[in-house]
Amino acid sequence: MALDFGMRVLVIDDYKTMVRIIRSLLQQLGFQNIDDACDGPTALQMIRSHDYGLILSDWNMSPMTGYDLLTTVRSEAASAKIPFVMVTAEAKTENVVAARKAGANNYIIKPFTLAVLKQKLTTVFGEF
Repeated sequence: MALDFGMRVLVIDDYKTMVRIIRSLLQQLGFQNIDDACDGPTALQMIRSHDYGLILSDWNMSPMTGYDLLTTVRSEAASAKIPFVMVTAEAKTENVVAARKAGANNYIIKPFTLAVLKQKLTTVFGEF
């Protein structure tokens, strides 16, 4: 899958500071078109009304977890193929396995650096 830095990216996290951090890191990598949502239901509406090339979602949110958002995104034909990266403080092996089985393209443990984000996205899109 080719990387297009102009593609629309969606960052979902209920912690505004984390959204700002991820947005900044993505911009440092060259991404220009970054949207954000503070919860799963809002994100789902955005995903259904826009063409996203990448989704980065926190796991621990309410009323819809990032895992629930992932399974919903994967169950809908229009969004099933969008690269989806889970971003969470949950380092439990069972969560990583569950996210992978549900269709996550990668999994990032918070806190993380620019180098880690680039490496995780490289596994999704190839070298950039």
